[in-house]
Amino acid sequence: MSLDFSVLARFEHALFLGLVTTLELTAVCILLGCTLGFLVGLARTSRSTILRLVSGTYVEFFRGTPVLIQLFWIFFCLPLILGVELSNFASGVIALTLYMGAITSETFRASLKSIGPEQRDACVALGLPSRVQVTSVILPQAVLRAIPTLLSNCVSLFKESALVSAVGMADLMFVGQNISNNTARPVEVLTVVALIYFVIAFPLTRAVTLVEGRILKKLAI
Repeated sequence: MSLDFSVLARFEHALFLGLVTTLELTAVCILLGCTLGFLVGLARTSRSTILRLVSGTYVEFFRGTPVLIQLFWIFFCLPLILGVELSNFASGVIALTLYMGAITSETFRASLKSIGPEQRDACVALGLPSRVQVTSVILPQAVLRAIPTLLSNCVSLFKESALVSAVGMADLMFVGQNISNNTARPVEVLTVVALIYFVIAFPLTRAVTLVEGRILKKLAI
């Protein structure tokens, strides 16, 4: 079989638009997922048994079930329960945000536990309200300690975003599949799509190692 990558020249714009959609989806889910993950991480370290139970159940469920099943359930089942229509973009955002929230909550929980109790005691001694304690003292330290793992989670989410093609969202993977079907050139098309994912993900994985080394040095661990 002879390979002909020149056929892809006609679909450069479509691939670019698919990549933009993938990056937009990933960025939105990272922002929402990290926010949710921090809140869940706080709940998992709370003194409230109910908060720990509810947050723990959420984390274990979304970490213990396939993301594709979660996506299908939200896309096909949730509209029937709520009685509203959900677009494939909205379904993808909800599914990937919930997944991102679950995996980042464990990252934040570990980073929160690494902050010594003297930090909280100092906040109480200074009379700082709970909101100020969280946003000005606890959050900055927790985020700094969590950055390396968070970056790894972001790379994982970028790769997992390809699953939204299963519900018809025009991301990079979906566009690649359509081009492959239309041109009958799956080897060339899917190889290029895989390389696009790799070119974006690989530098980020290398950056994780560099950032982790600098943060560890800064924290003198």
